[in-house]
Amino acid sequence: MLTTTDIADALPKHLKTAATQDLADRVNTISTDSEVAQNIRENFISYTGVLTEGKFRTEDYLNAVSYVSYKLMGHTNQESYRRAFPQRYQNLIAKGMTEKDISAYVAAYHKGKLVNLIMEQTLVPVWVLNQDYYQKAINVQAKLMLDANSEKVRREAANSLLTNLKKPETKQIELSVSQAEPEGMRELNAMLTSMAQQQHAYDPPSHAFSRLAALYTGAARWLKAHIRIAKRQHRLYVIKHMR
Repeated sequence: MLTTTDIADALPKHLKTAATQDLADRVNTISTDSEVAQNIRENFISYTGVLTEGKFRTEDYLNAVSYVSYKLMGHTNQESYRRAFPQRYQNLIAKGMTEKDISAYVAAYHKGKLVNLIMEQTLVPVWVLNQDYYQKAINVQAKLMLDANSEKVRREAANSLLTNLKKPETKQIELSVSQAEPEGMRELNAMLTSMAQQQHAYDPPSHAFSRLAALYTGAARWLKAHIRIAKRQHRLYVIKHMR
């Protein structure tokens, strides 16, 4: 069972005050199935990092974690929605909604930002999911290398093992944001050079420094924006190669 302290420690700084006893009780009683409840509690603690990427309520986060947890158990989108929102699902049926209508509600929820942020956290590389088949394939190749009647088959099996079992090479990911120097930086460099060469500037010192401060501000904004772009590109790269 999770305590308010456990929840507060997991939540980002701006949401720590939301770690109330009421929230702890709701997390701990999220399901009558003890195994399911334990799984949802663990996921609730594990994925709190997504709460820093938007303005989300802890209640919405708990619901999204519950939905994703059922998805990870192999349930369909609609069944996961029904289990995560039993009362809401019953209300839709009571209103006379058809299966097609309910499916539309489920699809909209499934495509929501919070659900997708959590889903991204659950992605497992294909090579991890298929480790058992990888080992079986190696065993088959090893058996062919030792027992095959054909010398050609034995040689190909040996080469396959050498290729797939060699020590992995260290690869460095490089993200190219922009090689071009921004206009603001060019102007800043030009002004600094001019100020260094001319001891007696025509502009009053206060005016010159005001212009310099403005240029520094513009350059800082440019750098901040491109850092955000680089982080986004890196995140997309990681997600792409984990699928």
